Amino acid sequence: MTPSPRLRFRDRDDVSGRAVLVTGGTKGLGRGLASAFVAAGADVLVCARTPPEEGSDGVTFVAADLRDPVQASAVVDATVERFGRLDVVVNNAGGSPEAEAATVSARFVEKIVALNLLAPFYVAQAANAVMQQQDGGGVIVNIGSLSGHRPSPGTAAYGAAKAGLANLTRSLAMEWAPKVRVNAVTVGYLETPDGLTHYGGAEGAAAVGRRVPMGRLVQPADVAEACLWLASPAAAFVTGADIAVDGGGEPPTFLTTRQG
Repeated sequence: MTPSPRLRFRDRDDVSGRAVLVTGGTKGLGRGLASAFVAAGADVLVCARTPPEEGSDGVTFVAADLRDPVQASAVVDATVERFGRLDVVVNNAGGSPEAEAATVSARFVEKIVALNLLAPFYVAQAANAVMQQQDGGGVIVNIGSLSGHRPSPGTAAYGAAKAGLANLTRSLAMEWAPKVRVNAVTVGYLETPDGLTHYGGAEGAAAVGRRVPMGRLVQPADVAEACLWLASPAAAFVTGADIAVDGGGEPPTFLTTRQG
């Protein structure tokens, strides 16, 4: 029997010097993820349809609409050209405004599915082509949502796309192992400026946070720590996983009713 490797604690320097691509990395969660990788010593390129409004946070920016497979591939190429390799991709770009499923247009549905499912596929496909050819392979982390694991009224197309992303993660993990590891991080109720609007302001966000078992909303730093770990050698045998960063999830309805 092959002996198990001796376990040891590792620190965030495990990603130092790695070349990292963070999609949708100019604001909100994506900006927090990019900043965390920079702080851990990685070389980071971010992409979005528009440039960041303020500061670069030590990252390289490339404009791209990842719903276009040609542009998605070009972002991967730009990362390799800038840093000489590509070690980690964080597929973070996504989101959706609310829209009633009964009346939403076909064009809207197509755009939401393209952004939240097809774009990560296109980026991952281009990244895999690079990672399979380099020593050490690479890591892809897909950012998921609670909406992909339970009903998503008001954002049905988004929820369906995120459910597809969870399945895609598992499928790619099997196809691309052992050189490329593919995992997901499912994010719970997140606190960002856009998120506060979604919750109806600071008071609404606080009320939602009190319902979370851990007593608060998810912070970008919480998600970043999970991504840093998945990108590090400490997670070398982890692929096809879906890590929930949700503070314990949503309490069952009977509990919230009983507790008032």
